[in-house]
Amino acid sequence: MQQNVWIKTGYILLHGASIDADEHQHIAMQVVWPDRDSTCTLAGKAFHKVVIIDSNTPHCLKMQSGWVLLVEPHSVLGECLKEQLSGQSLKLLSAEANLKPPLFHSDASTIFFKALAELIPRGGMLDSQLNTITDPRINCLLAELNSCFSGECIKPLQWRAKEVAQKYHLSESRFLHLFSGQVGISWRPYLLWRRMLCALLTMQKGASATEAAFSAGFSDSAHLSRTFKNTFGMTIRQAISLFK
Repeated sequence: MQQNVWIKTGYILLHGASIDADEHQHIAMQVVWPDRDSTCTLAGKAFHKVVIIDSNTPHCLKMQSGWVLLVEPHSVLGECLKEQLSGQSLKLLSAEANLKPPLFHSDASTIFFKALAELIPRGGMLDSQLNTITDPRINCLLAELNSCFSGECIKPLQWRAKEVAQKYHLSESRFLHLFSGQVGISWRPYLLWRRMLCALLTMQKGASATEAAFSAGFSDSAHLSRTFKNTFGMTIRQAISLFK
């Protein structure tokens, strides 16, 4: 079976057809790359080029066929995209730099990132596994969360800020300040984002929405469904169709 969704440390990459997402926003930065002869519509405007969208920017997306990349801002890849935006919330990459969209086949994700590296400065540094975090305690915390990508999801039973702060011998206020300063996102929305990724991973493996909700610590499938629609602008049913 040909893969068309990749969920790894620091990013989600998908290739799909008939993508139709209502207005939404998320902590991730986003790259939209329409396929050849395809169009994407953002804020009512049609584009054929690669588009970068900043984190927490409300947007809706309609695309006949193409790529969508969601990147955590504190990654090296996210930092490179941030530099490209130069304070703008949305930017089209210049026509002279706009390469043909990568063709879709079994090694598509590797080809996508190689093509993206040709479009932006410091392209050789686009390693999604690298981040810009300097504090060892926050790096350790992120490494623990990243273990969900290689094994069973860590159900967030002990992820309240107070409990995490105690683990690293910090006051709650100090932890919250340190985390947002290092990651650029407050702890609670970041943890919610990671729980959404855990739910997606679980569904990608064939689990139901109810099973995914339980594994990621949501109260029930309805809670997951509401959060999913707010985060990605599409229903869980729409998302699952992209896995096929």
